[in-house]
Amino acid sequence: MTLIGLCVLAFLASYLVPGLRSDFWLVPAFASEEPWRLITSAFLHAGWLHLLFNMYALWIVGPFLEQMLGRWRFAALYLVSALGGSVAVVLLTSPENAGIPTVGASGAVFGLFAAIAVVLRRTGRDARQILVVIAINVVLTFTIAAISWQAHLGGLVIGAALGTLFAYLPKERRSVGAVLGVAGMTLLLGVLTVALLA
Repeated sequence: MTLIGLCVLAFLASYLVPGLRSDFWLVPAFASEEPWRLITSAFLHAGWLHLLFNMYALWIVGPFLEQMLGRWRFAALYLVSALGGSVAVVLLTSPENAGIPTVGASGAVFGLFAAIAVVLRRTGRDARQILVVIAINVVLTFTIAAISWQAHLGGLVIGAALGTLFAYLPKERRSVGAVLGVAGMTLLLGVLTVALLA
């Protein structure tokens, strides 16, 4: 609910404060100069439908994942998946499109989709429904114009990786392993972005 509230507040503020959206959206060409946009862009949205779709998805899968993983692991999963989506945008966007801004929580939401599939499989539950949801959204990603397939792909990969880490760590190493995994993944994304932009 906190994440939903932040996204809604950011969306409303973008209408009330001139230039706010352009101050915080992600433009791949400028990512090295303004790296905070890799995260801030995930709390902005292009319109009501964009916001409603992402927040509805978060509201549907978020409570279950938060209960299964715990509050801090869930928050880390969301934020690092969002970061992974933004890093993928920077790394995979063609030079001619590097000036086009990107916004939205879709990378984070795709990360949650991937993680919930892993958690369901790990706990012996039926994961077919979420796999169908992922498949439908992947098809929509590549068939509807103006959707950032890079963000979706990046979020999906990071969400699957962190979801696997959280779900399969031995109980006695769960806390330390999760902290190290989140820190390592964040560091890897940062180093990869800096190295390739340089």
